[in-house]
Amino acid sequence: MALVKCDGVCKSYGKNSILKDINLEIPKGKIIGLLGPNGSGKTTLIKIINGLLETNSGTVLVNGEKIGINSKKVISYLPERPYVNFNMSVKELINYFSDFYDNFDSDVAYKLLEKLNLNPNDKLNTMSKGMKEKVQLILVMSRKADLYILDEPIGGVDPATRDYILDTILTNFNDGASVIISTHLINDIEKILDEVIFIKDGSIYLTGDADELRTSRGMSIDEIFREEFKC
Repeated sequence: MALVKCDGVCKSYGKNSILKDINLEIPKGKIIGLLGPNGSGKTTLIKIINGLLETNSGTVLVNGEKIGINSKKVISYLPERPYVNFNMSVKELINYFSDFYDNFDSDVAYKLLEKLNLNPNDKLNTMSKGMKEKVQLILVMSRKADLYILDEPIGGVDPATRDYILDTILTNFNDGASVIISTHLINDIEKILDEVIFIKDGSIYLTGDADELRTSRGMSIDEIFREEFKC
């Protein structure tokens, strides 16, 4: 059984069609790149899977169940924009997540913070942008989820921070779980991808095993993207 199955998913706002007949299966145990130009529908699809938006038609199943309380329990989501209160300390955020999520592992969070030499009593509003990004990722990756969805996790941070974020993703997601990474910085993440999904104008344009696509096209995933979506 697929971890996530989208069947005929459509989403529009008035006459503006955002997603068009999305048919998609996300397997277990994979790191998957959700790739496409700005405005292609990536974030809308992510929000639907997370239960933050409803479809106009079609269905989404997570572990064979419709989106609801059970799906939200097993999905750990890092949105594109900041999602925590920057006036809180890291320790306060860890306590909040621990109270809110049954599958949040405080020990994992503190171990990851220790690697950063970060004082848990520090407030986020005293930190650099890159450090805030790291803390938010730590909170997401410290849950023992079935699916981690990361929307632009490396956007707007320096290369060293990107390397830390990718290493954190690789070494901390739950065994047997899957990770969906949506980004436009394909060259930075393609080395960790098992599969890719290209989305264009609200439709699935191309999907496949990352290594097989590289071999068949004789190009990197970044080069394939640039070729397929060139202006």
